[in-house]
Amino acid sequence: MKPAPFRYHAPGAFDEALAMMGDLDNAKALAGGQSLMAMLNLRYAMPDHLVDLNGIEALRGISDGPDGIAIGAMTRQRVLERDSLLAMRAPIFAEALRHVGHLQTRNRGTIGGSLCHLDPAAELPVLAMLHDAVLRVRSAARGERSLDMAAFPAFYMTPSLEPDELLVGLSFMPWPEGTRHAFLEVARRHGDFAIVAVGCLVALDGKGAIDRAAIVLGGIGPAPIRLTAGEAMLRGERPGIELFRAVGAEAAGLEAMGDSAYSAGYRQHLAGVLVRRALQRACPSEAGVIS
Repeated sequence: MKPAPFRYHAPGAFDEALAMMGDLDNAKALAGGQSLMAMLNLRYAMPDHLVDLNGIEALRGISDGPDGIAIGAMTRQRVLERDSLLAMRAPIFAEALRHVGHLQTRNRGTIGGSLCHLDPAAELPVLAMLHDAVLRVRSAARGERSLDMAAFPAFYMTPSLEPDELLVGLSFMPWPEGTRHAFLEVARRHGDFAIVAVGCLVALDGKGAIDRAAIVLGGIGPAPIRLTAGEAMLRGERPGIELFRAVGAEAAGLEAMGDSAYSAGYRQHLAGVLVRRALQRACPSEAGVIS
């Protein structure tokens, strides 16, 4: 199919893009286009105006500052995958990004596009929630505001953005040096959408007990789900296979969505297995062989 007619705009500055989003009726922002172009061709999306953000250099980049690591919304996924700062301060990004599509799509896709598209099976929203990321959004009329990633999804594949707002970027405080991490997912083929994905971060104290943990699942519901009950089960405990099995059982009890391809029960089963395996991979010496 071909998209419905629209007018194409290519602003060269962010303020110009914001003005367009405020002035034009039924406008849609174009980031990497890896999801939006398909939706245009299928006429799932039919904007009257397409505002291309690819010429705005100010929305790209990765930096480290007092508010933690900051990432511009138009930063390419391949840049995230290869970035030395993220490799040192948040290495789970590179591990997870290897599951995102293929090299060609990561060369084009952006972190902001993935966050705003909010596909339930997408990996980058899982990473943002895992790190308690703060998202900055801006409009020409009202200026800038910040949202926690947990509050960013409004409902299925819909972010908490007003029609005239654009995502500027996100920031998060990196976890302590030595934090364990793992990212696992099940998909029909490498690069396909995840049926279920799991990311975890585990920080140990000086005595080998779990001081802090974060577990987030994608593909289970319309937005990433934080396994807060499982995190509470881990805190203060020493890593071990029986503990990880119990946390996996907690994940298997989450309410899950089902569809014509995969039932809710199957997704619940995958959630339990993947959470246990991710924790084992994060703490292999303490938990033994992954099974």
